[in-house]
Amino acid sequence: MSTFQKLAILCLCATAIAAPGSNGGPQHALRVKPIKRISLGPRPYWLVDQMDEGPLKNKLASCSEKEMKPTDWSISHRGGGTLQFPEHTTESIIAGTRMGAGIQECDVTFTKDKQLVCRHDQCDLHTTTNVVNIPELNAKCTVPFKPAANGQPATAKCCTSDFTLAEIKTLCAKMDASNDAATTPAEYLEGTALWRTDLYAKTCSRVNTLKEYITLVDQLGLKFTPELKTPVVPMPFNGSDYTQEKFAQQMIDEFKAAGIKPERVYAQSFLYDDVLYWLKAEPKFGRQAVLLDDTGDLPGTFPTAVANLKKYAKAGVKIIAPPLPYLVKVDAKGRIVPSEYAIEAKKQKLKIITWSLERSGWLGDGSAGGYYFATVANVTNGEGDVYNLLHVLAQDVGVIGVFSDWSATVTYYANCFGLF
Repeated sequence: MSTFQKLAILCLCATAIAAPGSNGGPQHALRVKPIKRISLGPRPYWLVDQMDEGPLKNKLASCSEKEMKPTDWSISHRGGGTLQFPEHTTESIIAGTRMGAGIQECDVTFTKDKQLVCRHDQCDLHTTTNVVNIPELNAKCTVPFKPAANGQPATAKCCTSDFTLAEIKTLCAKMDASNDAATTPAEYLEGTALWRTDLYAKTCSRVNTLKEYITLVDQLGLKFTPELKTPVVPMPFNGSDYTQEKFAQQMIDEFKAAGIKPERVYAQSFLYDDVLYWLKAEPKFGRQAVLLDDTGDLPGTFPTAVANLKKYAKAGVKIIAPPLPYLVKVDAKGRIVPSEYAIEAKKQKLKIITWSLERSGWLGDGSAGGYYFATVANVTNGEGDVYNLLHVLAQDVGVIGVFSDWSATVTYYANCFGLF
């Protein structure tokens, strides 16, 4: 029995699993019911045990026997089971839902025949699927696999826009990783980070279309947060009339065709123009569109990112979504406190979502959490510090949701503090 079949039984699924058709049809005619019995597994409890002694640890520990419920404050990142399951697969979505995520994500990009699929990046197939190990498809990649040689790393670049939907539906998803020292395509598929696992990645999980994602998440009774991925290829695409605006509209149209109410959809984009387009062309969806913001990443750009918040609010943007480090800093007493960005966002009456928890690997290995903990690195020493950050985001910054690669961590906190 496959991992997926076991998960399917757990969520009362009741349909045969079939291989995808040559026409790029669904991988399986899956029927599911909403998951109401949440199972967080041992990780949140282990994280609490790792915390330094104090009031927050005591509070979180007091919730250890609490019955957990789904919550919109827990937002899946690439499915929400991404620490252990290939991202954007049905398996990851089921796992994240089982761990209480109330909102499910699909990063939306397009194929050569202009169909929409769930991939974090338009050009990540070489690290998230087995495409380089299929000679006839590898040959169609923007940059086919080239082995490491003469001190140069192995290379490949395979984009959804290189393939038709039917071709993409023949691929098997895998953990996002590659082996730069590879001399064969099979070796290139390795490289999964030590703090993730391939335990559930050896069955053939298929790439979901946007339609399949909508159907699955609708059956689960959850909300949606599709992200329109910024195209890597020039737009209009391939000399056609497929413009950025048509791409943005196509994503919304698929929700409308499925009869999904706008209030269940949090459309996202890093492109400000996409959000402006939705505000004008699709105001019912635009009113809760999410502007993802990474404009303060480069040296010297953070003050500009803060200043831009006023412009966004004036234009009608209601929800801003910066990465975790934009929202916090360490004060003179060594406490994690809201940053200038967080203060200005609240001043402009912008709601805040943030990303992405549980994407940092280990916190106590000397890396202090890397990028996602960059502004609080000097007070990040161990695994339990994830909850110190989450507590400030919830209680002082006031975020309305947190993306996570392992939904249980956020769900546990939300249940303990009544965030539903």
